Amino acid sequence: MSSMEERDVGVVAAPGSSSAGMGVGAVGAAVEAVAVVAAMQEEVGIRREGPEPDPDEPPKKRVRVPDGESGKLEERLYSVLCCTVCLDLPKASVYQCTNGHLMCAGCFIHLLADSRLKEEQATCPNCRCEISKNLCCRNLAVEKAVSELPTECTFCIKQFPRSSLGRHQKEECQDRVTQCKYKRIGCPWQGPFHELPAHESECSHPSKTGTELMGILGEMDQNHRRDMQLYNSIFGLLCYEKIGFTEVQFRPYRTDDFITRLYYETPRFTVLNQTWVLKARVNDSERNPNLSCKRTLSFQLILKSKVNSALECSFLLLKGPYDDVRIKPVIHHHSFCNDANETEYVPLPISDSVECNKLLAAKNINLRLFIFQVQK
Repeated sequence: MSSMEERDVGVVAAPGSSSAGMGVGAVGAAVEAVAVVAAMQEEVGIRREGPEPDPDEPPKKRVRVPDGESGKLEERLYSVLCCTVCLDLPKASVYQCTNGHLMCAGCFIHLLADSRLKEEQATCPNCRCEISKNLCCRNLAVEKAVSELPTECTFCIKQFPRSSLGRHQKEECQDRVTQCKYKRIGCPWQGPFHELPAHESECSHPSKTGTELMGILGEMDQNHRRDMQLYNSIFGLLCYEKIGFTEVQFRPYRTDDFITRLYYETPRFTVLNQTWVLKARVNDSERNPNLSCKRTLSFQLILKSKVNSALECSFLLLKGPYDDVRIKPVIHHHSFCNDANETEYVPLPISDSVECNKLLAAKNINLRLFIFQVQK
């Protein structure tokens, strides 16, 4: 029998037949043929369309996917570390619910503020478990991982780690937007940093006449005077004889109307030997402030004591000593008497809706109130 015939007999031999009569070469060839067939069956099994595998089965060894199909590691991490609400990588703090779902600080605060407006318990958008500042915690590992992921510079479109992107855009990027050093005398030029030396060497503003420069500087002085007027007014109030301040805490309540509305009120407090109360409302008592992207708070000061004569006062609200909300001080004036013991609602001078959401997300709003009694 030829060697080819021996090889064929070795492959098709019955399972019960003895292999003692086979040569070493025949046995090796049989093993090689079985391995080739098994590999072909595995490849065909991968390509064959059949029923989906049972999820309870133990995981099988996966076939390695080429790099072109799997994508970059950064792209895969992006989908893992992104916020479950806005689907973007967090830029600052990262919070997680009790089941580990991630939320950026902005979306987390927005969810808490929405639940306050709707009088509902805030829940995770993924698993619907309860979330709050006490139940959720920050995930420092995710924050550090996100800071090391690369991102594009908005000016030069080069890749940099997120932790160093801010310094690059402010100090190092040659394409960052900059202004002419003669801006203070009216030059409106803005352009990439690498073009700045060429522009400044040809800028016409240094050669302007004194009369032209005085007109430009006059407009700048007007803006400066408006900024200084507030601080001068505050310094003037600090010279008053009767000055009082206290920490106030706004607590959320609901109206008893058919359509309930959220409002805030402080307990009674005493300043300048008088009893006062502060009230605040959201979006000036808008019917559904939770449907609005723009959110504001306004407040009024109420005198609860009876007075024998008019009490003329100036007052302002500032942020509390332990809050991080940004409030620009605004001075208000009112003459209190028994017939006019309430001020009009005035806007709380917060910068934007993000700061308003910070206040709404808190259990209570803590601020500091100053009252200055005007001397007659």
